[in-house]
Amino acid sequence: MKRITAIAAALMLLLTACSSQTESSEDAPPTEIPVTLTNRMTETERARVSLHALTLLDEPEPDAAPESSSEEPQEHTVGVEFVTLTPQQQFENLEKMRESLTAEEFAQAEKEMRPVIEAGKDVRYAAFILVDGKLVTDYIPYSDADYDGGAFSYTDTAVELETQQQTREEHTFESFDEYCAWLVQRNTEMGHTQEWIDRNLAHVKLAAEALKTDNYETLPEGTVDPEDMSLYDLDVPDEKTDYRDVWEFDRAEVEAIKDSVDEISIYDEELDTEFLVHVTRPPHYDPAETYPVLFLTDGVWRFGNVPTLRKYMENGEAADVLLVTLGFAYSLDGTDLGFRGTMLVNERYKLLDFITDNLMPYLGEHYHIDYENSALYGHSDGGVFAHTALCKSDLYDNQPFGKYLIGSPAFWGLYSDTPGQHPEDYEADYGYFQRQASVSKTVFLCAGALEDPDYADSYNGHPTTLEGTAALKERLEASGCDLTYKLYDSHHYQYIPEMLTEYLKMTYPPKN
Repeated sequence: MKRITAIAAALMLLLTACSSQTESSEDAPPTEIPVTLTNRMTETERARVSLHALTLLDEPEPDAAPESSSEEPQEHTVGVEFVTLTPQQQFENLEKMRESLTAEEFAQAEKEMRPVIEAGKDVRYAAFILVDGKLVTDYIPYSDADYDGGAFSYTDTAVELETQQQTREEHTFESFDEYCAWLVQRNTEMGHTQEWIDRNLAHVKLAAEALKTDNYETLPEGTVDPEDMSLYDLDVPDEKTDYRDVWEFDRAEVEAIKDSVDEISIYDEELDTEFLVHVTRPPHYDPAETYPVLFLTDGVWRFGNVPTLRKYMENGEAADVLLVTLGFAYSLDGTDLGFRGTMLVNERYKLLDFITDNLMPYLGEHYHIDYENSALYGHSDGGVFAHTALCKSDLYDNQPFGKYLIGSPAFWGLYSDTPGQHPEDYEADYGYFQRQASVSKTVFLCAGALEDPDYADSYNGHPTTLEGTAALKERLEASGCDLTYKLYDSHHYQYIPEMLTEYLKMTYPPKN
């Protein structure tokens, strides 16, 4: 009996302890499990990523300094390929000319060539002249063995690219120097660069001097292939490799916060594109603390808004957040609308993969991020992208954003014939409402009330910017989405600074 009583007492004690633990557990606040992301960068992408100090304010590398006049003059090489024509070949060439010349021009050419042909002599002439490996395409009078440097006539032949029709114009010059001056004037009128004009004139004079003094290398017949484009000194402007000058920002404002800005060069294999990300840390940044991210596309423009947004944090008008802007490497022009449209619209699915599975997880490795309270912003083509990101967010394991800011989405641009547009996907919101009962994200949708006329020529019967935005508003409201909708008294993009300020203060109010 005592043993039974002891067991009963022990069970009662155990039940009491369990009851006490259960009540204590219910009373304690639930432990929040922070969102973490899986980084799916490839080995190649990992090897190319670089986090460093801000270089936007750096000056582009200067061009090489011109050679000093005190240096030794450059030695030039001149090669001449001669062609020898028999009388029969001369006659055949004359007949070929008949097709491309007017009757009057052919009569003149025949008058000049007929005596030479009838004399039965071979004719040797300089068919091709190379100066420093480049083909001289202008006439060199000294190629005529009888030329003495005085007056001469020259027939300028040009070919119209579109019609392939030849035009011929006779010119007479009193001297070789007068001919050189004419070449400079003609090339200037044709729009060539001064550098190319100077180089071309130098090659003409070098060729003339070499022929005049017989100081050249004789090239075997057949050496020069006139279809080899590498032999031509084309007037192609140097490819621009640094587009820092197109970034829009106030230099003094950026100078003031540059020590709080990290710059990240990050490559995406799928897009084969080098991106440039700027992470601006908030005032009194504590690396041990966790911060939400306000993620802005179009870094070439939006980085210029960062100093002002950060100032509101300094003034206590907004809570501290990480301001992240996504741009492109300085070797790419982020203001080019075609390139921008390709990235934000045509390749928007790949861009979403990059941000969701590469960039945002990478940022999480270097900063403590509150992903659930982080926001993704896009405007115009970026608005199309932000809508895509919202409606495809449920298809990803990674969830880097809990908020989406969609500004003036240019849905009408999806109806062009450009590959990768897929307007039917946008119209169905990418199947989101078929997969989900409601939108689990917070959305701020906005546009400029005055902006529809801005792109009136581009709608082509499809919904305007405001019509497309209003239709999206209705669909989101019908899903029970936590939606804020606002029209600003503005055209297409002028409202952006005001809107970003309002969004920052509203979404991330200062902590008490």
